[in-house]
Amino acid sequence: MRQFAAVLTLVLGSLAIAPAAQLGEAARERLVREVRKELVMLPFYNLFDNFGFAIADGGSTIILRGKVTRPTLKTDAERVVKRIEGVEKVVNEIEVLPLSPNDDRLRIALYRAIYGHPSLNLYSMRAVPPIHILVQNGNVTLEGVVARADEKNIAGIQANSVPGVFAVTNNLVVEK
Repeated sequence: MRQFAAVLTLVLGSLAIAPAAQLGEAARERLVREVRKELVMLPFYNLFDNFGFAIADGGSTIILRGKVTRPTLKTDAERVVKRIEGVEKVVNEIEVLPLSPNDDRLRIALYRAIYGHPSLNLYSMRAVPPIHILVQNGNVTLEGVVARADEKNIAGIQANSVPGVFAVTNNLVVEK
């Protein structure tokens, strides 16, 4: 199950999965797959957004977490998860990042600095790149999964090198 959670993190960015006591392992895995699929398939989800979720109340409640750049993405995430069979309640704790031309400029510069590095360039070719770049008031958080520890360090160094960035929190996870 540990490998399964890592794969989900790779696709979704940061992913928290709370144990659901009343769900069997197969039912829990099905629910996790369905929620993940619905979230990553949202049309405006990109590497500047990050979703996470937890399963509560034996699988009948899904708690959505994360940060997004568009308010519609927050409501779309809740809507698609509510449609999943067996989900009775969705608690939407997703934060919408404030509009900021400076943060938008930083997002583009961070994308170029991180994904333009030769060690990280291959990650940019995936449908949903695994390194998510969250910018809020000049503060940067990196979420997601990379294959090696040096890639995590390179991403952090590249993010810190962008002019105008106040602080970088590197939450990237290295695959085992």
